[in-house]
Order: sequence, then C-alpha cells, then structure tokens
Amino acid sequence: MSVTEFQGEFRFLSNFWPSPIEYEGIWYPSVEHAYQAAKTLKVSDRKRIAKLVTPGKAKRAGKELDLRPDWEEIKLDVMRELLQKKFAYRDLMFRLKKTEGELIEGNTWGDTFWGICNGKGENHLGKLLMEIRDN
Repeated sequence: MSVTEFQGEFRFLSNFWPSPIEYEGIWYPSVEHAYQAAKTLKVSDRKRIAKLVTPGKAKRAGKELDLRPDWEEIKLDVMRELLQKKFAYRDLMFRLKKTEGELIEGNTWGDTFWGICNGKGENHLGKLLMEIRDN
C-alpha cells in the first residue's frame, strides 16, 4: 500500500518530525532545521536556525538566507545525508522499513520538487525515503 501524504501514522516521514541530528558540527531539532541551515555557509545563520522553536519557523528563515553558490547542485545530496542521519535512529528505521509501495510527499502548498501537489511533481523526498528504505 502506497503512502500518499506524510500525515497521521506516516507523519514520522515528514522533515518536520522531531529527530535531533548533527550536521557539520551543529545539532538541529529536525531535518527541516538542518536542511534550511545548510542553504547558507554563514555559521551564525546556521546556529540561529538551530535555535528556532519549530520546523515551520526554520523553513520561513531559510527563505531569507543568502544561498550558498552551489546550493542547486548539492541540495539533493544534502537531503539524502540528513535523511540517512534521521533514519539511523532504530525506531524510525524500523517504521520506515514497515512501509510498502511508493512513498509520496503529497501536499497542498505547491511543492512539486520535493513532493506532489494536485497530481504534479517530482517527489524527490519520497524517492530519497524509498532509496533509504530499500538499502
């Protein structure tokens, strides 16, 4: 059975799920925090994002950053690394391994790069999760 959105029992697949991870020497409360911080090379901005209370605030802060020049080339690899760190936690890996079929980050906010909205999108987040699950 495919997963068509990361809600309810599948909320743990979301980057907003609380899962402390370390990225380049800084601890973040979620993948979303770490991903947004990785967009910049400014350590002060990264530390500021790490301290934000919610993943939503981290996401909003990420939109205001000066992007590192190589961001478009590395963002998929960064996300893969962050997800590997998140799912290194046994309980989360166990839950991921129990999923079956396609994992689709269905959304209503228009994200057609990481997910699928209104039937359109590349679903890169779902693809990375399936790659981690299958390895």
